[in-house]
Amino acid sequence: MNRRAFVGGLTWTLAAGPLEAATQPTGRPPRIGLLDYTVFWTPFIQELRDLGYVEGQSIALEYRPSDGQYEKLPALARELARINVNVIVACGTPATLAAKQATTTIPVVMVAIGDPLKTGLVVSLARPGGNVTGNTMLGPEISTKRLALLIEAIPKVSRIAYLWNPRNASNEVSIHVMQDGARALGVTLQLVEVSNPNQLDGTFTTMMRQHPDALLVTGDLMHQVHFTQIVNFANRNRIPTMSQIRDDVEAGGLMSYGASRTELLRRAAIYVDKILKGTTPANLPVEQPTKFELVINKKTAQALGLTIPQSILLQADHVIE
Repeated sequence: MNRRAFVGGLTWTLAAGPLEAATQPTGRPPRIGLLDYTVFWTPFIQELRDLGYVEGQSIALEYRPSDGQYEKLPALARELARINVNVIVACGTPATLAAKQATTTIPVVMVAIGDPLKTGLVVSLARPGGNVTGNTMLGPEISTKRLALLIEAIPKVSRIAYLWNPRNASNEVSIHVMQDGARALGVTLQLVEVSNPNQLDGTFTTMMRQHPDALLVTGDLMHQVHFTQIVNFANRNRIPTMSQIRDDVEAGGLMSYGASRTELLRRAAIYVDKILKGTTPANLPVEQPTKFELVINKKTAQALGLTIPQSILLQADHVIE
């Protein structure tokens, strides 16, 4: 994806100014706190390298993963604030909310947020107004589109299980949109709550009693880390999956529709670079993706005994044969 095309219509002036949290002892490289899963940070780190930062020399990274236990996030965020990192980069809504509660002075760059306005992370996309900025996946706004694509691909579906995490505020926002969309499209949405990886097996056993025709998976990080377990169960029981993340389809899921997580992480590194150079986050607009990818795994479709309509295949940005 063309990075310059990633943001549509964002032409606000970026005001520069010194940041209190950026002050460091002479000769000490700036420290960046990475809040939540370490497995997703590779594109972010690569972009930092492309921008000229060398870990251990011109920049230091402080990792604080929650390992899917969101109750740990407030303490992890407070620890990053206590050691006075220059910037906290928080992946996902739960981590960003924890960072926002932990500090009002250290800049926070959020990555892959569903709706930063409805979850109270910023007061405006154009001018966030506080110490939090970053990018959004526009989760709630494209939820019904994802549902519609699934129904178009598998016209016979009538009951769709929706895997969501009640501890994720973005999921809470999206679920009402999904319920309205399901009613409008004439299908039943079966809510499946999983907030801890230890719940997956038992929850799936309960879910199967209602015989869902398909499974929707959110971009919740806990679900993403354990997606292999999720998709293996689904494919074993011949349940097609629709996700937000392309990686899920490459791991064996049927379909995905959403923004590129890799690009969101790379864009976050550009925010960090601007902040380290003196731009205040209050005046850095929240970026919204303008491109959403539809990815289909034909190999999975064949294994599930499905024939994806040509109308859907023609819409796909990438088809895995």
